[in-house]
Amino acid sequence: MTVQTYRTQWFTSPGEAGRDVLAGLVVALALIPEAIGFSIISGVDPRVGLYASVAIAIVISFTGGRPAMISAATAAVAVVVVPLVREHGVEYLFAATILMGVIQIGAGLLRLDLVMQFVSRSVITGFVNALAILIFMAQLPQLTGVTWHSYAMVAAGLAIIYLLPRVTKAVPSPLVAILVLAAVSIAMGLPVRTVGDMGRLPEGLPSLVLPNVPLTWETLRIILPYSLTMAAVGLLESLLTAQIVDDMTDSDSDKRRECMGQGGANIAAALVGGMGGCAMIGQSVINVTSGGRKRLSTLTAGVVLLILLAGLGPFVGRIPMPALVAVMVMVSIGTFSWNSIPNLRRHPPTSSVVMLVTVAVVVLTHDLAKGVAAGVLLSGIFFAGKVRRLFGVARTEDAGTIRYRVTGQIFFASVDRFTRAFQAEPGRDVVIDVSAAHFWDISGVGALDKIVARLRRDGASVEVIGYNQASADLVDRFALHDKTGVELGLAPH
Repeated sequence: MTVQTYRTQWFTSPGEAGRDVLAGLVVALALIPEAIGFSIISGVDPRVGLYASVAIAIVISFTGGRPAMISAATAAVAVVVVPLVREHGVEYLFAATILMGVIQIGAGLLRLDLVMQFVSRSVITGFVNALAILIFMAQLPQLTGVTWHSYAMVAAGLAIIYLLPRVTKAVPSPLVAILVLAAVSIAMGLPVRTVGDMGRLPEGLPSLVLPNVPLTWETLRIILPYSLTMAAVGLLESLLTAQIVDDMTDSDSDKRRECMGQGGANIAAALVGGMGGCAMIGQSVINVTSGGRKRLSTLTAGVVLLILLAGLGPFVGRIPMPALVAVMVMVSIGTFSWNSIPNLRRHPPTSSVVMLVTVAVVVLTHDLAKGVAAGVLLSGIFFAGKVRRLFGVARTEDAGTIRYRVTGQIFFASVDRFTRAFQAEPGRDVVIDVSAAHFWDISGVGALDKIVARLRRDGASVEVIGYNQASADLVDRFALHDKTGVELGLAPH
């Protein structure tokens, strides 16, 4: 990345900078209840999640590879560390988070971001839809056992969010909704839940600390499994979210830099007493829909969150939860891929199945990694089945010579059909023409070996012709019977 490119990722005009600042302000307000909730899930003090969100958002704005994407403490990472905190304490959580960051930096250096190339569009759509459903479901506890005032405020908030842009887009409508509903709630003393009811907000600035754990192999044995899981889940969610923001903004991002940036941000979070985190699809959607496009919006979110916690804690604690629920409902509606519903009939059945399975597994398990893994595995199986059908063997006879012409891909999924396509040819001359075929793996080579051995055992004279260079190399390395002779020019190409 050139210096000029990096500079343009911050802001290119005062107007653009203003939009990013306002978008970052909205995100900062939306981060507070989320971070507190994730701290509660992990079994730690609310400030652990809040300080993590501050550190991750600020650091990733400089080190990340996707401008305008929001990263902070997340549920995906929080649920992983519950046993660690319960059995060993919060200091081991900080140590595990540092190791998580180191692993993520290593993943970036090893280019593990390229694994994303194996995630199909159907899996990404399923991931997006599942997240939208989970975001909406996460708001339901704030809508149960409450007074009618809460429902009225949520409705009013949604009205402001969707109607204000028809009048003006100078100020993000979610920010206006939060401020207006907060003013009404405080002025009228409405009986609604507030941010302060989620947990005690920290006072003052975070301080730099090192985890108070013994530097022994036993410590490494305890934290390594958690660190590996957190690193994998965090990178998976971050890279998928980066792809979604790429699509929303019609721009590209540096996935390798994002991996290393996430690692650095998590190390910084642990050093100020925070938990691990990753990219957040909900807050990233809020940022983009509010006008955020550059790194400045992400930095603003972190800095404003720090200011709110350090100096405006009492006021922030009085923000009504229905206002933030309205914003998150808007996020869930905007995140869901509504086109995917009619596409269930238009797209190939296998693509629809992959999307639906991804959604179902994520929603049922609340585990993004399991859902994406199920979708990727199913995509691979369907793809192998599709390629398997692009295969054929034609038998012809000319002047006493039996010719088998093989077309298509020979690999583990097609070897059964390949071997069954040949019949016994006792005493005949047999030519197997593979000029229109390609051998992909040792399963294909093994099948060819089996066919040649069987035909010769039955008394046939067998010649295999037409290898391409890649197939010839594979056969020469792994075949037990004939070598191709391609490298010597003895067999036709």
